[in-house]
Amino acid sequence: MSTEDAQNTLSELTVGDRTYHYYSLSKAAQQFGDISRLPFTLKVLLENQLRFQDGETATGEDIQALVDWQKEGRSTREIGYRPARVLMQDFTGVPGVVDLAAMRDAVAKLGEKPSRINPLSPVDLVIDHSVMVDHYGDPKSFEDNVKIEMERNRERYEFLRWGQQAFDNFSVVPPGTGICHQVNLEYLGQAVWTKEEDGRTYAFPDTLVGTDSHTTMINGLGVLGWGVGGIEAEAAMLGQPVSMLIPEVVGFKLEGKLREGITATDLVLTVTQMLRQRGVVGKFVEFYGDGLKDLPLADRATIANMAPEYGATCGFFPLDDETLTYMKLTGRSQQQIELVKQYAQEQGLWREPGHEPIFSDTLYLDMNEVEASLAGPKRPQDRVALTDMKSTFEKLLADQAGNVPKTEDGRWKDEGGTTAPFVANSFRENPNVELNGEKFRIDDGAVVIAAITSCTNTSNPSVLMAAGLLAKKAVDKGLKTKPWVKTSLAPGSKVVTDYLATAGFQQPLDQLGFNLVGYGCTTCIGNSGPLPEPIDQAIQSENLTVASVLSGNRNFEGRIHPLVKTNWLASPPLVVAYALAGNTRVDLTEEPLGQDASGNDVYLKDIWPSQREIAEAVERVRTDMYRKEYAEVFNGDETWQSIDVTPSEVYEWSKDSTYIQHPPFFEGMGREPAPIEDVHDARVLAMLGDSVTTDHISPAGAIKPDSPAGRYLQENGVAVKDFNSYGSRRGNHEVMMRGTFANVRIRNEMLDGVEGGYTRHVPSGEQMAIYDAAMKYAEDSTPLVVVAGKEYGTGSSRDWAAKGTRLLGVRAVLAESYERIHRSNLIGMGVLPLQFPEGEDRNSLGMTGDEQISIEGLGDLIPGGNVKVRITMGDGSEKTLDALCRIDTANEMEYYRHGGILHYVLRSMLK
Repeated sequence: MSTEDAQNTLSELTVGDRTYHYYSLSKAAQQFGDISRLPFTLKVLLENQLRFQDGETATGEDIQALVDWQKEGRSTREIGYRPARVLMQDFTGVPGVVDLAAMRDAVAKLGEKPSRINPLSPVDLVIDHSVMVDHYGDPKSFEDNVKIEMERNRERYEFLRWGQQAFDNFSVVPPGTGICHQVNLEYLGQAVWTKEEDGRTYAFPDTLVGTDSHTTMINGLGVLGWGVGGIEAEAAMLGQPVSMLIPEVVGFKLEGKLREGITATDLVLTVTQMLRQRGVVGKFVEFYGDGLKDLPLADRATIANMAPEYGATCGFFPLDDETLTYMKLTGRSQQQIELVKQYAQEQGLWREPGHEPIFSDTLYLDMNEVEASLAGPKRPQDRVALTDMKSTFEKLLADQAGNVPKTEDGRWKDEGGTTAPFVANSFRENPNVELNGEKFRIDDGAVVIAAITSCTNTSNPSVLMAAGLLAKKAVDKGLKTKPWVKTSLAPGSKVVTDYLATAGFQQPLDQLGFNLVGYGCTTCIGNSGPLPEPIDQAIQSENLTVASVLSGNRNFEGRIHPLVKTNWLASPPLVVAYALAGNTRVDLTEEPLGQDASGNDVYLKDIWPSQREIAEAVERVRTDMYRKEYAEVFNGDETWQSIDVTPSEVYEWSKDSTYIQHPPFFEGMGREPAPIEDVHDARVLAMLGDSVTTDHISPAGAIKPDSPAGRYLQENGVAVKDFNSYGSRRGNHEVMMRGTFANVRIRNEMLDGVEGGYTRHVPSGEQMAIYDAAMKYAEDSTPLVVVAGKEYGTGSSRDWAAKGTRLLGVRAVLAESYERIHRSNLIGMGVLPLQFPEGEDRNSLGMTGDEQISIEGLGDLIPGGNVKVRITMGDGSEKTLDALCRIDTANEMEYYRHGGILHYVLRSMLK
């Protein structure tokens, strides 16, 4: 199919008094074959190829491959996908804006107008990852936490304020507004996107990529999108296609309805467990079946949000009447709602009853069979029925104690032979903790954090109203939260506050300590803040295994709080219930939560709201709430508006900033790329084994005081208490390059039995931090390579895994095989990925890391070709390899020839 043929599919659609142009899938089907049973997600990709068909990055062969996918339910073809827009959160978004600012500097140095550098696709950055629960349980919690957030992150926010005024197509949603995914669902997402071009209005599916893995939440609105790393996101915002294999699509059939007392959270934990067991990593999941007609959109979004937890690229729900109902509720215009319906029906993107596409594989769930559940203690896919929670925790304790059995009276023996009893709501004498005037003892299983948090559930009025109803009933019964529980409410948007207050539920939540602490991710991303000092000391002194219960989506080891060994995902009403019970070793289905004023036992069933009560409460959620809160979504509060920014086309970098620094990626860049030089006598920076992940490579988490990054910060006047995290300092390459390959669990085979970011400097033989060695090699102008085993770069797509590698002076990686996205990211940063020839690896060659490596013929490099690698061994002998060049496409070759994707884009813009 030629570009002219693509134009022949252009059609018109009239909605009201407006005319839209669109690329017709039915006309394309007349040329390529029937697509009526193609999954909806692949129809969206097909339209994307049709609209951008240019004979190079999107071809007739690509379109045919999508149509032919139906024959086997899979394909090996790689396509270039151009999403309509990009969504960012502040942790991952700041380095993207830093790169744009640096590109403007580079353009200015070349004598061109800096304003030529702008995102070509719309970009929305929502500041939601920086608020922490420092204050909780009082009416001033929100105000106090926002104040601390603004003080802690002022440098970053000044930079983003500059970007807000400097760039076209770039919008910033200020702190204290909401979580990016909920703002996306309630406001930014349109289901069908439009664009003015050449005097016409074009309509096409709303699509996006986001720099947060839970971007998939928007799949609940029929919008195809998923999380990517920063390099892919920057490329997409600058108009470059995202390279991807045509995926397998797993169909998940839903039928029936949820029973009385069962929540959307219970459903999503069940779906997550089922899909993890089936294995859907790297695949699309598409939900279908007549059960969708009774599944509210907020429930769909809850399921879609957790696609990363069940391992899928996306968890897609097609457009139907429920989509339109939600769009009307959330204040979208009637014109937009009519456009979505007519466009989707014209394009075959509208779900019809009984429709069953062809899928690569299918699963089935009768929602009537879902039961009340939690997930934990450290993986979101490990679902535990509420009825089994107590026994699950008791078994966990027994395993920790070496499977010591119970004594006859039900006590657990400890190592000293004494016993440690636990009776629900009854604690041992001799209280060991005093807090706020109360004395008490905490035991194993104590719930020390109860958090209604995260985008997953706070987008869903039914579970939040259920939490409010339960809180009201608990307060009416005279129940109180246990004093050792750190409680918090961090909604995903201000609309939640409006409807909880209107329904009369915020007051009882406040009485139980669930005061508003902020609008952001908080506990779910580890921003749970400190525990009260007496609780902290008790946990450490008695080595207690305590718990958090949160309505989030992730509960990995050490993520929520370093002292909390077990973390349980639960619905918001169950979060409140466990705050009342105070311990996960209370069987909420059988044992009382506490006593009323008369001393009578109160059970969970006594205060659990009915479906009718929840439905009546949800009816109080009104469209005007959404319109009010989103009317000035980009304005921010007085503190945000008071941040003084001098308007300018180029950013005025501050040498004193430890958060934002000018990256050196474009230093010395000319209008044309320089010839690619061979690599001569490179040293091995690290020799790594199989399945080294981007978590191993990329800086993440806390910054150690004695690490190169910690030393840098202290040398620049930053106290250890003010280090913040690697995530918050992603805009400073000096911090990030020092944290590359610095993971405490990485193993460099150049050193015997040593864990952590260390290497052996050759030829001195001295052991030192990888960063320090890299700088020592740089002083001698010695190029570097990394040698690795199979599946190099598996895991999340982290841009700094490639950026840090480049800044350390690594010219090439020589591995047995690569994870697809990290391989692409290396090329995007100008690092050459090479693959050992079949049957050869570092071990068969006898490599120790003492070698010198030369890579020849790079001026004649071709995608997928052979590259001569000459290895001079430590004893002076020489071995030669014909390594495979893992630059796989002509497009990638162009990126590499230019020194990286951003260099390529910048030069293309200048032309």
